[in-house]
Amino acid sequence: MIDAKAEIVGNVWKILAREGDQVGPGDPLVILETMKMEIPVVAPAHGHVASVLVSEGQIVQEGDPVVEIDDTLGA
Repeated sequence: MIDAKAEIVGNVWKILAREGDQVGPGDPLVILETMKMEIPVVAPAHGHVASVLVSEGQIVQEGDPVVEIDDTLGA
């Protein structure tokens, strides 16, 4: 399993990924909002979304995992 992590402190504005979605490197998973800017959290690798670890409106810290990706199934 691989975690996609928040790179900044921010508010989870929108969740784009759903459990079971197939993703690849760079695919946007979650949009964070900070200081009126929208910052995407992207998939670090190919795989399937195993779980979304945050909810919309939640505050996350830098380094917090937001989506867990199962990279053992292939893409």
